[in-house]
This record gives sequence, C-alpha cells and structure tokens, in this order.
Amino acid sequence: MHFELAGTLVGALIGLAFAEPPKHPALDMRGDRFKPLTYEEMTPAQRMMTDNILGGERGSMHGPYNVMLRSPEMGDLAQKFGAHIRFYSSLSKKLNELAILLTAKAWKSPFVWYIHRKFGIAAGLNAPMIDGLAAGERPQMDPDETIVFEFCEELLNTRRVSDATFQRTKERFGERGIVDLIGVMGYYQLVSMLLNVDRYPLPDGAGDELNSPK
Repeated sequence: MHFELAGTLVGALIGLAFAEPPKHPALDMRGDRFKPLTYEEMTPAQRMMTDNILGGERGSMHGPYNVMLRSPEMGDLAQKFGAHIRFYSSLSKKLNELAILLTAKAWKSPFVWYIHRKFGIAAGLNAPMIDGLAAGERPQMDPDETIVFEFCEELLNTRRVSDATFQRTKERFGERGIVDLIGVMGYYQLVSMLLNVDRYPLPDGAGDELNSPK
C-alpha cells in the first residue's frame, strides 16, 4: 500500500516537472513612447486589467490599453466605462460611431479615426460622408445624424451647447441620450489624448486621413 502511494506521488511529481508552463495570451500591442508590454512583464493589477479586456466585448488590446496599463487601476475603470458607453449606449451604434469619429477629428487622433471609420461603416454610416468629415466638409446626413453632428460639433468647438441645440437633441434622444452622447465623447477624448501623447502608430500601410496635407 505504501509502495503504491509512493509511486503515485512520484508519478505526480514527474508529471509536474514535465508539464508545459501556462500559456499567456499573445497581446500584439503597439506603442511608441510607451513600450509595448508582454503578459509576462505585467504586475498582477496589469494582468487583471488585461484579462478583463480580453474577456469582454473587445477581445483585443489594440488602442489605448498599453498606455492605460501604466496606471492599471485607473485604466481598468476607464476601459469598463468605455465598454459600457460603446456597447450599451441608448444611442444606436451608428450614431455612437459618428460621435466617436467627430471626437477623433477634433483631436486629430489618427488611430481612433482609422479604426472607428471601419466600425462606423459596419454600423451603417456612409463611407463618402465619413470622407467628407475628414476633409472638413459638412456632408449630407440623415436627420438623426444631423442632430448628433450639430450637438457634437458645437460642444467640441465652443465648449457649450445652445438652448436650441440642446432642445432638438433632447426631443429626439431624451435626457439619457444627451448624457450618453457626452459620455462617449468624453471617453474618446481620453483615448485620443492617450494615443496622441504616445504617438501610437497606425498599422503598416494605413494613411493618416486627419493630419495629411489637404
């Protein structure tokens, strides 16, 4: 009996010795001023933030998260807010993406523009309309897009919203819609600032539509 138990323990120890080390996710993060981190380099708080992002709707660490990891407690709170305001806003995905694009344009944030141009088209925005926005034009938009455009442009450019603009937006989207619209703009201003400070690189072959000479 003792020999059997000893044999079992020895076998278990041998199995542990030859077991493969735990596999960590390949994050494929990019950065410039902030060195891209690997999972192995992270602190427990950074790994928790990373696991929360990878386990959520995004499933990717591309974008501002390499920078946010430098303050992981703040970064985790911020990314959770960003996930809520992006995926659970009372506004439609199309209108939410329009607000994100207008915020990226105001901050001349090339990666936010690049990636959300794709998301916006997938959500139903018209590609020529987006191109017009990048060129500084006011393209043709449907009535809901027009309301969002006017609210965002006014707030981003004047830091205020007129009574008339507020009332039109409230009548169409309600008070919650106004707050959700401000929320998505606020979050993507944070994202744009983080990426602009980092000088976050665009993917190979991608052009900067916001900062190229017109």
